[in-house]
Amino acid sequence: MPLEIVTVACRTDNYAFVLHDAASGQTALVDAPEVPAITAVLDARGWRLNDILITHHHDDHITGVEELRAIYGARVIGAAADAHRLPTLDLSVADGDVLRVCDADMSVIDVSGHTLGHVAFYFAASAAAFTADSLMAMGCGRLFEGTPAQMWDSLLKLRALPDDTLICSGHEYTANNARFAATLDPENPALRDRIAAISADRAAGRFTVPSLLGLEKRTNPFLRADDPALAAAIGMADATALQVFTEIRRMKDKF
Repeated sequence: MPLEIVTVACRTDNYAFVLHDAASGQTALVDAPEVPAITAVLDARGWRLNDILITHHHDDHITGVEELRAIYGARVIGAAADAHRLPTLDLSVADGDVLRVCDADMSVIDVSGHTLGHVAFYFAASAAAFTADSLMAMGCGRLFEGTPAQMWDSLLKLRALPDDTLICSGHEYTANNARFAATLDPENPALRDRIAAISADRAAGRFTVPSLLGLEKRTNPFLRADDPALAAAIGMADATALQVFTEIRRMKDKF
């Protein structure tokens, strides 16, 4: 059976994710932006936290780790490459590692770019990838530490996952990302339909995260840097995919 996944709104626009396996009773958390919103979800369901998975070192993803560890005695898992600036890790992981979390196989994917040492967690049996600030709904994270080449490589890894993969990203930035995408590719019918759906969701107070990878492939410009139609639309028909990606990221930074 796939894991139950609960999206938890935290802080101003952050998301954390609670994962639960009904058969074993095990529960995990991806990122810990704040404590009260997360404990409210756990307490309402009577779940006890076994594992905390950290994607990267930014404060809005790790602030609650130590308090949650103290409350639940949870194991804290994060990237070995980022261990020097994460809360103390009980288990350090690296790209390609596979471990059991919530009685399910979880693969670790290095997705450096937004930061160095940023990782994503992929649960194939549940068709879910927890990507935080690497691949985001309609966007990707700003490059605070990594290079465009690193981020493009990271996005290609994630794009290779099955289309039905839920992309569980770290922020409610989707509406702004969609407005930017529309400036690049206004004739894309899939993008127009998605913008309408995003507007309806936000007007109704609904989350736009998670999103399906197949939809991201059709509408997220950062996943389409090697699409000749998009390259032509921004006047870069003869450019490489990396050059197109670099320019799209530069444009978004100024949007």
